[in-house]
Amino acid sequence: MKAALLEDIEKLRITEIPTPKPQVGEILIKVEACAVCGTDIKIFHHGHRLISFPRVTGHELTGEITGIGEGVSKYKSGDRVAVAPAVPCGDCYYCHRGRQAMCENLQAIGYFWNGGFAEYMVVPKIAVDNGCVNLLPDNVSFEEGALAEPLACVINAQELSNVCMGDTVVVIGTGPMGCLHAELARARGAVKTVMIEVSEERLDAAKKTVNADLFINPSKEDSIKLVRKFTNGRGADKVIVACGVGKAQQDAIEMVANLGNVNFFGGLPKDNPYIQLDSNAVHYKECSITGTHGSSPCHNQIAIDLIASGKIKIKKYITKHYELNNLEEAIARAETGKEMKIIIKP
Repeated sequence: MKAALLEDIEKLRITEIPTPKPQVGEILIKVEACAVCGTDIKIFHHGHRLISFPRVTGHELTGEITGIGEGVSKYKSGDRVAVAPAVPCGDCYYCHRGRQAMCENLQAIGYFWNGGFAEYMVVPKIAVDNGCVNLLPDNVSFEEGALAEPLACVINAQELSNVCMGDTVVVIGTGPMGCLHAELARARGAVKTVMIEVSEERLDAAKKTVNADLFINPSKEDSIKLVRKFTNGRGADKVIVACGVGKAQQDAIEMVANLGNVNFFGGLPKDNPYIQLDSNAVHYKECSITGTHGSSPCHNQIAIDLIASGKIKIKKYITKHYELNNLEEAIARAETGKEMKIIIKP
């Protein structure tokens, strides 16, 4: 089969490798769509501590089941499925408490096992057993289903931040994740949403994608003052920082309301992970700061349900398609930030 094999940092080769065969408890899927994620870009340039080369990456994926290993009864050949790539062990402290995203033994497709930038992929038994394979409804395309994974991460963040009915929600960063945050906040009952972005190009793209109440470019305007004015001086109930910028995290604490919540959704660079925190602001506002970095298989199922219901119109986020042969070009294009989501069609 054809696969994009990452042999080392920035050494990607489109080649033929043996088509895998499902073993006991495993399933084989023919990959139909795999989206390019920001993590794929980081892995291409810098590798990852959990990846040993060579590796087929790609983790936002859907496909059709074409092979069933012995002992698998829940699925059958021909099933259309989305795969949640973060695989919990099901047996640690956090898994037993229903917090699989924090699994102490978390593994991931595209890291520990070959991922979706290939014609076929085996889903390991532990992933099958722990609910990582979700059936796609007939009205959800393979391409739409591939974006269930990023939406699942957004769902996890908003559950932890308790975004709820009546909230005013500010999202800093208007990439695809930021836009999904604004949309999901509306679906959860937020009455007002504000989007903040320093890139005028990305801000314009967000205006075409999301029905927010206010768009702010902090390189041209004082975002903290504008958020306070927009909320009659109170501040936002929830502020979600969907970008890896320390100044944005600091600003979020300044613009959150009393008893509000700030979510650090975007991680900072490992060589500069610190910010200046006004702890008195947290102290006197009695606000909270939450961090989130992934999702669990149940969030993936919720994401599929939201897409199928039409509450999250995910198709508009797909702005570019590439064939597997052109994966390196797709990664370069995604890195420019000029697209929402790019889909690879193996």
